[in-house]
Amino acid sequence: MKTLDFIPIQKELGGVSRRDFLKFCSIMAVGMGLPVTAGVKIAQALADPKRPPVIWLSFQECTGCVESLLRSTHPTLENLLLNLISLDYSETLSAAAGKQAEAARDKSIADNKGSFILVVDGAVPTKDGGVYCRIAGKTALSILQEIAPKAGAIVAMGSCASWGGIAAAAPNPTGAKGIPEILTGSKVVTIPGCPPNPYNLLSTLLHLITFHKLPELDTLGRPKFAYGRLIHENCERRPHFDAGRFAQHFGDDGHRSGFCLYKLGCKGPETYANCPSVLFGDAGAGTWPVGIGHPCFGCTEKGVGFSAPLHQMADLKNLTPPVFFSEAFPNTPGISPGIKAFACGSAGIVVGAAGAAALMSLGSGKGDRQAGADKEQQPPRDKEA
Repeated sequence: MKTLDFIPIQKELGGVSRRDFLKFCSIMAVGMGLPVTAGVKIAQALADPKRPPVIWLSFQECTGCVESLLRSTHPTLENLLLNLISLDYSETLSAAAGKQAEAARDKSIADNKGSFILVVDGAVPTKDGGVYCRIAGKTALSILQEIAPKAGAIVAMGSCASWGGIAAAAPNPTGAKGIPEILTGSKVVTIPGCPPNPYNLLSTLLHLITFHKLPELDTLGRPKFAYGRLIHENCERRPHFDAGRFAQHFGDDGHRSGFCLYKLGCKGPETYANCPSVLFGDAGAGTWPVGIGHPCFGCTEKGVGFSAPLHQMADLKNLTPPVFFSEAFPNTPGISPGIKAFACGSAGIVVGAAGAAALMSLGSGKGDRQAGADKEQQPPRDKEA
């Protein structure tokens, strides 16, 4: 059986040892939901001296998406740019400027027509002919319409490029739109987030480089390996939700104890992303909004991020009660574990009988939020999924 050890790769690749390189390939394979043996193909593709050309366009954006990429460490930015891809154009990262930069972009597009990867961050203004964003005398709209048909693959990086993001928030005075809404006849991979996790982009590019096709996408064009599950499903605070332990106010005892942030407006129950699994910035455990004590505001989800009020309670989606309920109030004197279990089971039966009415009340934020009432109630739960 062929293993990674038999791949003819130079001992050092951009200062990275052969062992670390092969380990990286295996980890990336697993991160994309592929078998670890797919690391063989990834290693072979990355060892190819011919690097895939990338054209990166920036429109209505804050540069947060590029800043996110700058903070990736496996691979580091210099290894990404010098060994894995050929970034032929980027307003932020290009060494050239002005006419020289535009000439380099045009030459790369002409030399690699049909095979280069187009990455776009930022929304595109469409009102008044798109005059609200111009680069080198051309509107963002005309640049996109000119370059996109010549690309081999198109990736919308960030929420603004994916579906309009903050630029398209009401009242949207510039008529900002996401890339898929403009390129209606093209397949566009969307990597939403504000900013998105850079590894979701890197994994998508690696899949494309290795297998010469896009990863499996959902109906919104998002890679399923990164956006296939609700944040709420993998959140470290989920057991507190199931047990009825909620922070009621910022800084209260529940908040300081790591209780669920649902009642503070956390949008994790209606937002699809891998934030609790992949984290941000390679800065250690808990480095994502909910991990540091702030509710998720749904930046990856159209109609949630930049649309729903920050502290409005989320609509609950696809929630399945756990098989065993953890103790909501441990060490309560005078109540045996058996009675507690029976009470939890009875509460589940009552909620099931109440049906959708209780669930809608909780999801809309109209339920009883008083701390005293919450201490005596389990949260409403979905019917069986």
